[in-house]
Amino acid sequence: MKFSVLRSRVKRCEQVVAVRLADTQDNWGVLSQVWRSGWSPLRIIIAGVASGFVVGKLEIPGKVNGARWLQMIGSISNLLASGQAAFASAMAAHAAGAADDAAEQADAAADKVDDAVNPGAAAAAGAAAGAAAAASVQRSPAPQASPGRQDRQQDNGPRPAEAATELSER
Repeated sequence: MKFSVLRSRVKRCEQVVAVRLADTQDNWGVLSQVWRSGWSPLRIIIAGVASGFVVGKLEIPGKVNGARWLQMIGSISNLLASGQAAFASAMAAHAAGAADDAAEQADAAADKVDDAVNPGAAAAAGAAAGAAAAASVQRSPAPQASPGRQDRQQDNGPRPAEAATELSER
């Protein structure tokens, strides 16, 4: 196959994934809203009474008592909460990656425009930006990281929001 055909297939697949991701996020939002609105006070009381009745009937003397059931329910709710937190974290990381990519593309496009408009000024601007970056590094000492903790700012560079702000100020 030709490279252009493969590239067009990849772009089409990326578009499909983006559309499906948007649909999934919309459906997830609707589901969570319907789920929350569906739990009226009367339904909560009925579910509590029904589960209490089932727990009372299934209780094996000496092995599984009410405290154990409550402990199990608490553990399950903690598991679900940590799963939701992990999902939110993954979505935030994906958004940060997308912001990084957009910032890089915007920077590349700005460089191309600068080169097209004035090729000599682009080289001078690059040298001036390098000198300004070196001066700012010399003026601000690097923060000391504690022994058990790594400094994210030094390892990963600027955060996506800071990079986008810096690009918009140019």
